[in-house]
Amino acid sequence: MGKKRIDTRKNKQVDLAGFTIEKEGNDPSDVGFDRPDEVAKEKGPEILEVKDLTRYIREKLESDKALNNVWVRGEVSNHKLHSSGHMYFTLKDDVSQIRCIIFKGNVKIKFKLTDGLKIIARGNISVYERRGDYQLYISEVQPDGIGALHIAFEQLKNRLKEEGLFDESHKKPIPLLPQKIGVITSPTGAAIRDILNVILRRFPNLHIVIAPVLVQGERAAAEISGAIELMNTMDFDLIIVSRGGGSLEELWAFNEEIVARAIYASKVPIISGVGHETDFTIADFVADRRAPTPSAAAEIAVQDKRELIRYLNSVESRQYQEMRGVLKSYRKHLEGVCSSIVFRQPKNRIDQYRQYIDEITKKLQQNTSHLITSNRKDLDTFSGKLDVLSPLSILSRGYSISLKLPDQKVVKNIEDIAISDRLKVLFSDGEADCTVVKTRKVERG
Repeated sequence: MGKKRIDTRKNKQVDLAGFTIEKEGNDPSDVGFDRPDEVAKEKGPEILEVKDLTRYIREKLESDKALNNVWVRGEVSNHKLHSSGHMYFTLKDDVSQIRCIIFKGNVKIKFKLTDGLKIIARGNISVYERRGDYQLYISEVQPDGIGALHIAFEQLKNRLKEEGLFDESHKKPIPLLPQKIGVITSPTGAAIRDILNVILRRFPNLHIVIAPVLVQGERAAAEISGAIELMNTMDFDLIIVSRGGGSLEELWAFNEEIVARAIYASKVPIISGVGHETDFTIADFVADRRAPTPSAAAEIAVQDKRELIRYLNSVESRQYQEMRGVLKSYRKHLEGVCSSIVFRQPKNRIDQYRQYIDEITKKLQQNTSHLITSNRKDLDTFSGKLDVLSPLSILSRGYSISLKLPDQKVVKNIEDIAISDRLKVLFSDGEADCTVVKTRKVERG
């Protein structure tokens, strides 16, 4: 084996671990490899640039047909969704790991990639030259074991449930007797025939409007949600969203988020009748009422007219019997009242009340007279006591009352007056104005 070296000069041939690189021009992509009979001998090794070596490795990997279409099984780790829409993650097993990338728009994935999810991915191996990382560029991905649609169903179901789209508090009551019903389904399927047969049998004169839509395929979800929004702009009392049975893939339009949100936003009550009794779709969980089949949806939407008539007749009969019983009871009571003594001899009753009034009047007069007499005696007693305590009574016994002028304050003590003070002296039969000329204090035992 010769020395490892490379010469990037034009048309030079050098040795790299026993391989010859023929360089045509300065473009590194023109590098070619073959094994010569003799190894060129040059003085000293030539240094290989990183970009040249990386590009060489990339071209070798991309030229390997086995690596251009490879299937890999592993567990998703370090998943990141870039703002550009590209997804970057690592696919690993118990021993190794490989970087993976899914470019936006290259792969249509119905389920959401999350860390820990085991998948099988198809793609090609190449090198990201800027970092020198070899990566799996994925063009197809599916879950390992469980189906992709089933995973997508569970992921969307859990997310919408957390958002409250399945809450019973949001569900609207189904009207008892809707006058105008909208049916969103395929115009050619068995579901519409079943619905119309049931409605015509149960209540023939209802107004039914059919919104023909695709019920499977890529455009089905958009048509279904559009029909729901359109019917909400009209005067419908009830909407039925329905289709016949089928596989999970065939029913998938009713598992799309756009349909679920259209049902949730509907102001008109919606019955979901999709598939068979064992089929469940996201639309069933969001709808105001879930029916196991299209026929059952029609039965929930429309009451049986004959049953209603029988029920109304029964109610009418019960009310008639109850009314007869009430009237009979009132008639009996009225007869009892009319046969009483008040109605037979009303003058006797009035005379009794007159006598009773006379007795009450007499008794009231007696009680009033006694009360007046008793109160008059009490008044005389209190008047006598007041006379004894009255100042006028005191004056009549020879006493007088002196008032100091000008404020006419009663003089009680000798200290209340002074020489030259003016006084008014009150007597029982008059008064006198006086002037103090002398004062003298006398001690009285």
